[in-house]
Amino acid sequence: MLDFAEARRNMVENQLRPSRIDDPRLLAAMGEVPRELFLPKPLRGVAYSDDDIELDHGHFLLEPLALAKMLQVAQLRSDEVALVIGCSTGYAAAVMARLAATVFLLVEPDEDVTALDRLLNELGCANVLIQRGPLREGLPSQAPFDAILLPGTVREVPAALREQLGDGGRLVTVVSDRHAGRVTLFSKVGGAIGRRTPFDAGTPELVALRPEPRFVF
Repeated sequence: MLDFAEARRNMVENQLRPSRIDDPRLLAAMGEVPRELFLPKPLRGVAYSDDDIELDHGHFLLEPLALAKMLQVAQLRSDEVALVIGCSTGYAAAVMARLAATVFLLVEPDEDVTALDRLLNELGCANVLIQRGPLREGLPSQAPFDAILLPGTVREVPAALREQLGDGGRLVTVVSDRHAGRVTLFSKVGGAIGRRTPFDAGTPELVALRPEPRFVF
C-alpha cells in the first residue's frame, strides 16, 4: 500500500527543493496537505507525480512544482486575504489556507462543492470560503484582495480580476502566447499595475478564463 506521507516528503525533497522552492512556510504547507484526498480514488496513486493530472470536464490538478512556483512568487502573508480561481479540486486553496488569513475559492455557479466543503473542514481549512459565480468576473463583493491566484494558463488576465487587487496586491498565473508559458506576477502599486515573468512554465489552460470572442466587422 502506498505511503502517502512518505510520498509528500519525497515531493518536497525531490521535486520542490531542487527547483529553488525555498520558502519554509510554503514547503511546510505542501508537506502537510494530503494532495491525494483531492483526487478521485482511482487516481490517488499518482497524486504526487510531477505531472498535471487530468480530470473530467476539462478540470485538472496542477503539478506540484508549477503550483509551488506560483505560490512562492505570490509571497502570501499570514494576515492577507486571497482569492483563487480555476482550482476545481480545492487543493491550491487548502495549501493557501496555511499561508494566508482568509482564502476565497471561486467555483462555477453549477459546481457541486458538498464533498469539497466537507473535506476542507476535516483538514482544518475553515478559513477557505467557497463562493459560486462566473470565473471571469472574479468576486467583486469581497474585493480588494491582497493576492489572486489563477492556477493554470491563461491567454490574458481579465481586466475585472486585475481591478480587484488592493494596493500592494499581487496576481499570479501562467500567461501563454500559444508558444510558451511564463509564470507571471502582476503587482499593483499606487493604482498602477506592473508585471514580471520570473519562470517559464507549461500548465493546462483555464478554459473558463478564455478571452471572450471579438467580432470584426
